[in-house]
Amino acid sequence: MAVIDHEAELARAGANVRGPLSSILFFARSYPLGALGALIMLAFVATAVFADAITAFDPLTTNAHDSLAPPGDRHTLGADFMGRDVLARIIYGARISLAVGLGATALGCLGGMIVGLMSGYFGGWLDLTVQRLMDIMQSLPLLVMALVMAASLGPSLTNTIIAIAIPLVPNVARVIRSSTLALREMPFVEAARAVGMSETRIAITHVLPNTLAPLIVLATAQLGSAILVESALAFLGLGVPEPHPSWGRMLSESAAEYVRTAPWLVIFPGVAISAVVFGTNLLGDAIRDMLDPRQRF
Repeated sequence: MAVIDHEAELARAGANVRGPLSSILFFARSYPLGALGALIMLAFVATAVFADAITAFDPLTTNAHDSLAPPGDRHTLGADFMGRDVLARIIYGARISLAVGLGATALGCLGGMIVGLMSGYFGGWLDLTVQRLMDIMQSLPLLVMALVMAASLGPSLTNTIIAIAIPLVPNVARVIRSSTLALREMPFVEAARAVGMSETRIAITHVLPNTLAPLIVLATAQLGSAILVESALAFLGLGVPEPHPSWGRMLSESAAEYVRTAPWLVIFPGVAISAVVFGTNLLGDAIRDMLDPRQRF
């Protein structure tokens, strides 16, 4: 019977516990702004997930008696012109921003990854055709392209995700293609060809994993852009429709008419949008520096 060394087991368990904690502390010391961005994003995600437990108000319930109520004991951030609690709408609006941001970023990165990998690895007429298409798509700014797509598809949560994801594809495809062009000439790719592996298998199993580092950095930056574009589309009436609470729609409903009489209707949704985009940018910059070998000493 094998003798169990309990002290060794406890030491290994302690090392496993200390490992993640030490990594987090190292990240916080080395990239304090990135740690701040991570805390902002963690608070954003927690707000979206635990919205039901954070506030007792229903974001859709109207109350004429509380119309345009200022911030106070009953409504911490005030109420809008229909008597709906602003804090509750911001909290539940985080779910919309998170769903659209993550969905559009994941879909756009997936499409760009496939297009960039095929274009860069196989080259030839495929690369030429794809890159000219990417040039056409990149000739329009992200917001303008999203406006065109949203107007064509119509306002809904799914259509908003698609409308934002499609303009994200060219940027991702460019980054993956540039990495693929360098990787396909590496010795390990030549070795894989020499042992008889198919080109498709080489591209997926050997080239693609080595393009993930720049993709992670780009995806973090694209997340903030997707949330900002969603807010802009909702502000223009082309985003997620009512009755879903959306930060951009909250600004659209209040900016023109109540900015002077009830400024809290504009200030607090604007602060929420700015904080989340600021947090994603800080986190993205830190991840870029962390994964860049030129930044290591």
